[in-house]
Amino acid sequence: MSSFSEIRPPAEHGTDTSWLREVAGDAALFERSSSAERVADVLRRRITEGALPPGTQLSEELLKEALQVSRNTLREAFRLLTHEGLLVHKMHRGVFVPELTEVDVVDLYRLRRVLECDVVRSLVDSHPDRLDPLRGDVEASESAALVGDWIAVGTANMRFHQHLVGLADSTRLDEITGRLLAELRLLFHVIATPQALHEPYIGRNRALLELLEEGQYQRAADQLNQYMLDSEAGLLAAFRGRG
Repeated sequence: MSSFSEIRPPAEHGTDTSWLREVAGDAALFERSSSAERVADVLRRRITEGALPPGTQLSEELLKEALQVSRNTLREAFRLLTHEGLLVHKMHRGVFVPELTEVDVVDLYRLRRVLECDVVRSLVDSHPDRLDPLRGDVEASESAALVGDWIAVGTANMRFHQHLVGLADSTRLDEITGRLLAELRLLFHVIATPQALHEPYIGRNRALLELLEEGQYQRAADQLNQYMLDSEAGLLAAFRGRG
């Protein structure tokens, strides 16, 4: 019988396979007849949360059993995620989480600036209650930082940006952002320590939230643009430092 250890992340990442046990719990969210899109949603979320680093090989047998879906459903989910750039199929080797490059950094951040800054800039008299999800994300990030859980800080940051785009009330933008943030999380693995990556942005998220609460949308958009430029520069420096 197969074991969870058959899913093999690259040794240099030192990642365990506990995420697979959590994925098994996701099976309760849908029936056996669930579509490939919902299976893809589960795997996309695990990538966004940082549980699947670049280079991780996915086992059809283990995931089929954990999610209680057919092989065809799982393969269709793999095809969907491959189309999104979140998985790659290597001939005679299997399905892997991809390694991204500096070109991907530039491309993804260009898209982030267009999407997120435009959403913020276009806000008009947003009701205070609509900011509650962002308040929750900022508080979750701050609480996780206090106990040194930097992976959780990163996940809260991802959710902050997802909820920020959610203020546009656009299903299409939400879907694009979900895929974009999953790819972004793969880039984050280039930074040696999660603390070095996420700590500077805890306060910046708080500052953005305060501007939104005050209705200073243009100032918030300007700060967010600089935030993105700084984050992009940090990732590019990390890539170049590896050489």
